[in-house]
Amino acid sequence: MEPILIFTNLPDRAAAILLAEKLVDERLAACVNVLAECTSVYHWQGKTESTREVPVLIKTLARHYVRLEQLITSLHPYELPEIIAVPISSGLPAYLKWIADETLTPANN
Repeated sequence: MEPILIFTNLPDRAAAILLAEKLVDERLAACVNVLAECTSVYHWQGKTESTREVPVLIKTLARHYVRLEQLITSLHPYELPEIIAVPISSGLPAYLKWIADETLTPANN
């Protein structure tokens, strides 16, 4: 079991909720947090940009990353979506077990 946390941002709450529900329904994620809107400032195609986005935190296992990345990119409206995965090196053992239990049998595997 190798739990990971994946970060992404979507342009609006509706898109974020749609992604969250799809990931949980397909058992690719145990839990998805759709956070409050934020302002992102970044450099893109030679210009400094600023836009409102909705951050999303996805709790899953590393073995699901490839499929999860495919699903995010297929639903994501951005040309280059932010998808960052970081290992969860420690946490409440019962919660980490819950992540594993909830993602053991993804619907499409």
